[in-house]
Amino acid sequence: MILQVNEINTYYGMSHILQNVSFEVGTGEVVALLGRNGVGKTTALRSVMGISPARSGVIRFQGENVRGIPPYALAQRGVSYVPDDMRIFPDLTCEENLEIVRRVCRRKGYWNRERVEKLFPVLKDRRQQKGFSLSGGERKMLSLGRALMSNPVLILLDEPSEGLAPLVMRTLVATIQEIRRHNVAILLADQNLKFCRQLCDRGYIIEKGRIVHQGGMEAIWTDEAVVKRYLAI
Repeated sequence: MILQVNEINTYYGMSHILQNVSFEVGTGEVVALLGRNGVGKTTALRSVMGISPARSGVIRFQGENVRGIPPYALAQRGVSYVPDDMRIFPDLTCEENLEIVRRVCRRKGYWNRERVEKLFPVLKDRRQQKGFSLSGGERKMLSLGRALMSNPVLILLDEPSEGLAPLVMRTLVATIQEIRRHNVAILLADQNLKFCRQLCDRGYIIEKGRIVHQGGMEAIWTDEAVVKRYLAI
């Protein structure tokens, strides 16, 4: 397994957000953390990345217990985090947004600017355009392209389908499928079950900070009782 998370507990102040949460991601897998807004999906990703450190439990990345190490050190080991607000640099061009990651991380591998721009042709077209002038879909592509520039073995992807038009969403699905073909594992947090069904091998459903159900994505999709109880809006 690339990632093994065992019984982590994460707090915001006195609020106990994640309660004995466990999940895992295999090499080249795409795994979903599912659930409605506010149940702890984003906190789970942030805990893995060390942005919202877990107070207890074990987080193993490639066999090493990484709970407690700073986010930059985890990025250097091969984990990329794409937050839901994307956090691109608005005053830098697309080209500069990609280049800064290459210079900071310095990880060698398949992904470079040419291959990222081939995967996202719009980034080549907008190469000299600054981040603040991009559409929401273009920013999403830039944030994912920027994650690839660090040549990760695991990408943590927060709410990738949120706010996307159907055409852009179809493009994103094809893009993530292409990324996994290069042996990059993906852990994504999303509440869009239809979107996750097209991409994910397995899923974990979070409710009130706990894992309440897990299984193959097709099994989750066809379980009407589980969908109605935990995922219906």
